[in-house]
Amino acid sequence: MILYLHGFRSSPQSCKATLLAQAMRERGLADQWLCPHLPASPKRAIELAHQLIEQARDTQGLDPASELVVMGSSLGGYYATCLAERWQCRAVVLNPVVHAARDLATQVGDHTMYHSDGPFTFLPEYVDELAQMAVGRPSHPERYYLLAAKGDEVLDWREMADWYAGSQGRILEGGDHGLTGFEQWLPEVLDFALSPGKAQPPQ
Repeated sequence: MILYLHGFRSSPQSCKATLLAQAMRERGLADQWLCPHLPASPKRAIELAHQLIEQARDTQGLDPASELVVMGSSLGGYYATCLAERWQCRAVVLNPVVHAARDLATQVGDHTMYHSDGPFTFLPEYVDELAQMAVGRPSHPERYYLLAAKGDEVLDWREMADWYAGSQGRILEGGDHGLTGFEQWLPEVLDFALSPGKAQPPQ
């Protein structure tokens, strides 16, 4: 099962989530794809993710350690890392936030969603929630696939490369935070998620 966690102010309608969902449908694996709309509160977002994993474990017999991959973009990558460390499962992180409390402290206030005109409010206490859920560097980086773009205009790719040192995946020349052209790397991402051990170390 793949559990995809979208980024800050994003949604299941994001480009990467849409492309991945379509690819899973084309492979006949739509029932193995979960992409919830996450609440603004990090605590509530991570609780929702835990509930979905527990539900799949209890009702479908999912073994998280061997059958779950958590995948996340930007802030969702931070969540995915927290979950992967808790459940000892594999993870795919796409231009992930590394120091979430530090980086999201600048975003406190009222915003709109990226894919609609809906309001999005990030409260000061949400920064504390991010700090409280921090898990540190991956305990088993080989279970991670990192896709990071040197051209990310929001986050520092060097922090990502350092934090996830020893992971599989790619460091891309150029690019941007949204990973424009993600469809080029989608097959490799899914290859890692669906067939452990095939992806290559960061290049």
